Amino acid sequence: QLQLVESGGSLVQPGGSLRLSCAASGFSLDAYAVGWFRQAPGKEREVISTLSSSDGYTWYTDRVKGRFTISRDSAKNAVYLQMNNLKYEDTAVYYCAADRFRTTLRYYSESEGTKVDYWGQGTQVTVSS
Repeated sequence: QLQLVESGGSLVQPGGSLRLSCAASGFSLDAYAVGWFRQAPGKEREVISTLSSSDGYTWYTDRVKGRFTISRDSAKNAVYLQMNNLKYEDTAVYYCAADRFRTTLRYYSESEGTKVDYWGQGTQVTVSS
């Protein structure tokens, strides 16, 4: 079965850290562009960090740049998102995604109906004191 499974979401205080994991099964993530997305209540799903399939280039939205780090572990067939200095506005459901034919997921847009090959089921991150 081809799927992505996220884990690591939790309740954390402002300023805290979390590490999200996204494990792939049934296919190798090495050949895919991967990304982390999030969706807050009442808002569109947004792309926050991507890792290209061709050259490993990483991209971050300004909202998380300097605080979040995306990485890939080929041996574990997984992608991670290290999140530091978390803020209230980081509260959302976080999703990972992978696409075989795009070199980057940076230009994803929910409103434009961007299609992506695989999505995980999402993991909740709540930043609250």
